[in-house]
Amino acid sequence: MTGFRPGGRRPDRASMLRVNQAGEYGATRIYAGQMAVMGDRCPASRSIAGMAAQEERHRKHFDAMIAARGVRPTMLQPFWDVAGFALGAVTAAIGPEAAMACTAAIETEIDKHYSEQLEELGDSDPELSDAIREFQAEEVEHRETALAAGAENAPAYPLLSGAIRLGCRAAIALSKRI
Repeated sequence: MTGFRPGGRRPDRASMLRVNQAGEYGATRIYAGQMAVMGDRCPASRSIAGMAAQEERHRKHFDAMIAARGVRPTMLQPFWDVAGFALGAVTAAIGPEAAMACTAAIETEIDKHYSEQLEELGDSDPELSDAIREFQAEEVEHRETALAAGAENAPAYPLLSGAIRLGCRAAIALSKRI
């Protein structure tokens, strides 16, 4: 695979970096909101803190890549700052299972998103592909951790998960362009 899109177009690496950096930033804000509400009072807090540390490492990596490649970050970052923190705080206020449902929903979409990017890139950008592959594996671990911690036991799980997944898809679409 050479990394060309159908029709012979090259992958839009700038868009990929922009949305990936925005997503990792949003994830750090979600976990910050959850930790602000839950603190270290429940067993899920330790898992959340560990996942948050990984997301921060992902964000820093994409920050460095967008700087090195001269890619502008999304102009929606101030919005993702507030929206991410609010989503984290609200799900944590509902309870630990809802906080984990948030993680499971988002990581389901991110796994799909990263798979699509890897397919689009092919072998055209090993540095970016390697980062995406590594981070995707950790995002899948986050989803599995959340499911094992009772995500599916959250109140109105199908509705909560569906709404968060829809919001995640919208955030991806917007951050690619704006």
